[in-house]
Amino acid sequence: MRSGLKKLLIVAAFGICLVSSVRADLAGQIDAIVSLQKNVEFSIQIVEASSGKTLYERNAKKALVPASNMKIVVSATALKYLGADYEYKTKVGLRGDTLVVVGSGDPLLGDKANDARYGRDIGWIFEDIAAALKRNRIAAINDIVIDSGVFDDQRVHPNWPEKDLNRWYACEVSGLNFNDNCIEVSAENSNGQVTVLIEPQTRYVQVSNETTAISAGPQAVGSYRTAEANRIAVFGKCKDKVGPFFVAIERPAAFFGFLLAESLARAGINIRGRVIEKAMTDGRDVTPLTEYRTPIIDCLSRCNKDSLGLAAESLLKTIAANSNPGKRGGSWNKGRNVISQYLAALGIAKAEFSIDDGTGLSEHNKLSANSIAAVLSDVYKSENWQLYKRSLAVGGVDGTIGRHFGEQKYKGKIFGKTGYISGVKSFSGVCSTDRGDYIFSILANNADSLTREVLNDIVEAIIDSL
Repeated sequence: MRSGLKKLLIVAAFGICLVSSVRADLAGQIDAIVSLQKNVEFSIQIVEASSGKTLYERNAKKALVPASNMKIVVSATALKYLGADYEYKTKVGLRGDTLVVVGSGDPLLGDKANDARYGRDIGWIFEDIAAALKRNRIAAINDIVIDSGVFDDQRVHPNWPEKDLNRWYACEVSGLNFNDNCIEVSAENSNGQVTVLIEPQTRYVQVSNETTAISAGPQAVGSYRTAEANRIAVFGKCKDKVGPFFVAIERPAAFFGFLLAESLARAGINIRGRVIEKAMTDGRDVTPLTEYRTPIIDCLSRCNKDSLGLAAESLLKTIAANSNPGKRGGSWNKGRNVISQYLAALGIAKAEFSIDDGTGLSEHNKLSANSIAAVLSDVYKSENWQLYKRSLAVGGVDGTIGRHFGEQKYKGKIFGKTGYISGVKSFSGVCSTDRGDYIFSILANNADSLTREVLNDIVEAIIDSL
């Protein structure tokens, strides 16, 4: 017995020494990598997922601007409070001869990437509504009423840079969204004449063509908003063809209603009235016609894997709406409160976080690496971990890190969310190694052009050491 006990003690001591050695080796590698970035401020935490033990930390409780790593906190909160079975439900019905569309805040209605996954054609929803009307032998309608009241009408976050408001990643957020609340713009030079095309084709958006045809040299075409709502100026030089590129539109709910009216007219349904955006105070006298559902996992995936800002902001406002009486009027302010309560419940000190938006575009957001690691640990311990893990980008495989970590020893073993705004780079997620899973969060402020590779090197060091 003494001999057996002695052997156990030797094995235990060896295990402790091995862990200490691995920890020291990992710390040495990361310290050496970080030392290359003299002026960059880091907050880093690496923990063993199963036990929660910290393997490495550097300013782990210091709150920094997280950029799109904000989406980890928002998406995890949404999954926790809404549940894995949550679905967005956009409802279409009739009140007399008025067509009513009630939005649910679904960020993926008409989203091309999500529709492609399900084999749905562009504009399928409008064709489906027309078919539903015809099945009910309805050849004419009066008004089209769009109800976007599930969210408040603050569609643009006050702390987003004004120069970015026509970009896809800063599109407006509405209770009824469509096509990522953008149009696609392209320019084509034919015999010295530049034609500007938009998709979907609609009279809702007017284009001012300020492009110049060229026959040689570099070409580039961009756009800017004019003083007139939804009049977009397209400018630049076009040699052959440029685009398509996304341009954010204004009043997305009205955009959907206008497209619906145009599509129904083409389908032979007479539209006698107007497109009206207003809240329905009482929906009991609305006869259901059809309904469109989007599961939360699709939204989580577009949010985390592809960094779709609209998905993050819609999830934040959905959390808010679901905590309100009547489950309407979701706002940034209420969403911030719910997320802050979740972080506080995890034991994260107030000094470690400040929530402003959901996508991470605002520089007023602050998170520590410790707070992000705590959120990931909480999801990891829950029954929803595998579902959430599938929403993250996979190194060497897909999403925002599909072009990184292509070596065999890294490929398919790193699951994470990247982040980038000016002067900020971030990367958080999970590494799967032979020894188990390890949660990491790395935030870098005052970042430069080399910082992204530094963050990747730190994550590779986790796998190399473990």
